[in-house]
Amino acid sequence: MDQKDRHIIRELQRNGRMTNQDLAAAVNLSPSPCLRRLKQLEQSGAIKGYSASIDAEAYGLPVTVFVRVSLTGHTEAVVQQFEQEISRVDQVLECFVMTGTSDYLLRVVVADLADYENFVRKRLHPIGGIGSIDSSFVYGVVKKTNVFPVVA
Repeated sequence: MDQKDRHIIRELQRNGRMTNQDLAAAVNLSPSPCLRRLKQLEQSGAIKGYSASIDAEAYGLPVTVFVRVSLTGHTEAVVQQFEQEISRVDQVLECFVMTGTSDYLLRVVVADLADYENFVRKRLHPIGGIGSIDSSFVYGVVKKTNVFPVVA
């Protein structure tokens, strides 16, 4: 991937609905080579798909919670069970495997505190193999972007 490909990706991260004509102009290419590069980025898997960026509060899920989960053990069975089950939980938007004191970091969206309690009691606890759950509630956002930095 070269700088031109990265420029195409950054422009699409800013506006995934732009036409090929507008994209080509933004990255200083003619439309045909731009479209060829775009198709190559899609075929290679560098571009995984397209989606809309939605305001969670407007959607009805104004509470974001970062949840740190530690497992009771790290056998293949315990890890596989947790990862398979958590991948099916709609409230979990992202699940990261972590170094440090917690095994996983989840980004969860819910409607309110009662909804979060329901999530923990009915979705997390039944998974099993969880040793601890530590929650941090987001009360403000300083920066949120989907646009990658420029790579030198």
